[in-house]
Amino acid sequence: MLDLITNSIKILFRKKTRTILTILGIVVGVSSVIIINNISRCGNTALTDEIDQLGMGGLSIMLKNQSAVLAEDELEAISKLPCVEYAMPLMFESTEAYIHEEKNSIYLWGIDKSAKDMINLKLVHGRFITAGDISSYAKICIMDQSLAESCYGTDQVVGKRIRINSGGAGGEYKIVGVVKTGSGILESMMGNYIPTFMYIPYTTLQGNIGSGNFTQIAVRIKDGFDDDEAGENIIKAIERESGAPGAYMVTNLAKQKESISHIIDIFTLVLTCVGVVSLFVAGLSIMNVMLVSVTERTREIGIKKALGASKKIIVLEFLFEAVVITIVGAAAGILLGIVISMIGAGMLGLTLVPKIDIMLSVVLFSLVVGIIFGIYPALKAAKLRPVDALRTF
Repeated sequence: MLDLITNSIKILFRKKTRTILTILGIVVGVSSVIIINNISRCGNTALTDEIDQLGMGGLSIMLKNQSAVLAEDELEAISKLPCVEYAMPLMFESTEAYIHEEKNSIYLWGIDKSAKDMINLKLVHGRFITAGDISSYAKICIMDQSLAESCYGTDQVVGKRIRINSGGAGGEYKIVGVVKTGSGILESMMGNYIPTFMYIPYTTLQGNIGSGNFTQIAVRIKDGFDDDEAGENIIKAIERESGAPGAYMVTNLAKQKESISHIIDIFTLVLTCVGVVSLFVAGLSIMNVMLVSVTERTREIGIKKALGASKKIIVLEFLFEAVVITIVGAAAGILLGIVISMIGAGMLGLTLVPKIDIMLSVVLFSLVVGIIFGIYPALKAAKLRPVDALRTF
């Protein structure tokens, strides 16, 4: 067996250029599959993490129609349920903030003191919104770190004042905190096309727009409780509180995460199929090279068979050549795929841990392709009759 492998390597090195070009076909196919799967995993992880950071890892309660309200009484009714870990009112407005008289498009969120737990806000400087800010309708805000650095050149901006348009009128707000920008995948991909988030007390935003209602109530369910069942209990509780059946709806945002993951998986499958096609093309090139090799080595095959080499030995010799080409190409493809994936992940600020099972699957599939496309030339070589082979020269 060792002699067959050694002999196969020696034969392949007789035509170095042809062998290298054939190996490159395998490298391209394998590396493309590895890169596609790594991009998919990074994108899936990054998007679901950012959804969690936006408070979209649980349930969202909204009005279905205007026959009812979503306000303090409904928030209290939800908070009292044993299945609820956190319930936070959310207000939202797309508007502008003026810093040094320069207009910046922002998403203005009205939040309460539990926001740091609900949406994973990570404080860099200053403080979070407090219960006192909520009760006093304080004109304070929390700024995103990237906005602070782009406008002031530093994130040390606590105590500075900015003007925010809210409810159709401008007002001066004091910056009391700076929070870390998220993982940045969306920002890295779309840059300035996505406005920055800023946060103020939800009561302040209610006063600005002249409404006591919430846009929605974000709810995080305790571990051990079923989200769908908890959603039904929440709807029943607030319907009893408001006396308005059928006026509320619950959205399971965790399931929306699953839908996003499913869509990404479908795209990954489609793109992986493209990589698999390239592997088949590489397999055809292996078969072509092996057929040419059979033609070139007809006399050699005839001599071996005349000296007693069996069909099995001839078949194995050619198959080992195909396997060697495939293994070398698969190993190089995996290495190239991992390097390119790591570089791309590093540029986007993501962490990538290569999965062994995917790499093994690609190697095994490549071997199957190499054997399938190597078997025909091997059988053709084995069927040569010594007399016919020697007569060609």
